[in-house]
Amino acid sequence: MSYQIYLVEDEENLNHILKSYLEKEEFQVTAFLNGESARGSIDNEPDLWVLDIMLPDIDGFQLLKEIKEKDKNVPIIFISARDKDIDRIIGLEMGSDDYISKPFMPRELVIRVQKLLRRVYNNSKGENIIELEDYTIDIEKRIVRLKDDEIAMTSREFDLLVLLINKKGGAITREHILNELWGDDYFGSDRVVDDLVRRLRKKLPELKIETIYGHGYRLS
Repeated sequence: MSYQIYLVEDEENLNHILKSYLEKEEFQVTAFLNGESARGSIDNEPDLWVLDIMLPDIDGFQLLKEIKEKDKNVPIIFISARDKDIDRIIGLEMGSDDYISKPFMPRELVIRVQKLLRRVYNNSKGENIIELEDYTIDIEKRIVRLKDDEIAMTSREFDLLVLLINKKGGAITREHILNELWGDDYFGSDRVVDDLVRRLRKKLPELKIETIYGHGYRLS
């Protein structure tokens, strides 16, 4: 399957380089140099977005919000020249799945795109419908419901939930979560795991996700 990727990057040279690298991996890439042109294509629903937050015409966070309003499950990798925790946290809270700071090697983006696509679109093994507490989790459709209400989840939040369910009652280390959800080539802080667990607890408060201090987490 050839995945459709929308790339939003206002630096023309970088836009061209990233598009070329992704196309070499046989992705179908539509590239945009500004936010307004990308905004007009949200309804086309690509398989993945690569989005620069610092755009010249509109706020990248606003564009991210509009994309998620159209398709809450679409994976998004956002790019920023500002290597600040607050940007990463805001982006993740708003529904992005990964974050990459400039400058970076184009190959790093390609690897992250490949791993995110595999995780989102090939994670349908095992039982499709799981009942847990008052939640209904549809693995194939990647939907979580509380009674009749659907709960908005990012791709990575959902993947963490499935990981915890598959190891229910057993401890999972932060390192294992990092490797499974970010890949073994991730070299950032393991604080991203704690941020992700905090968001999952907030969205699914009836789940008993225990902290094992100095080790990781367990779904009891």
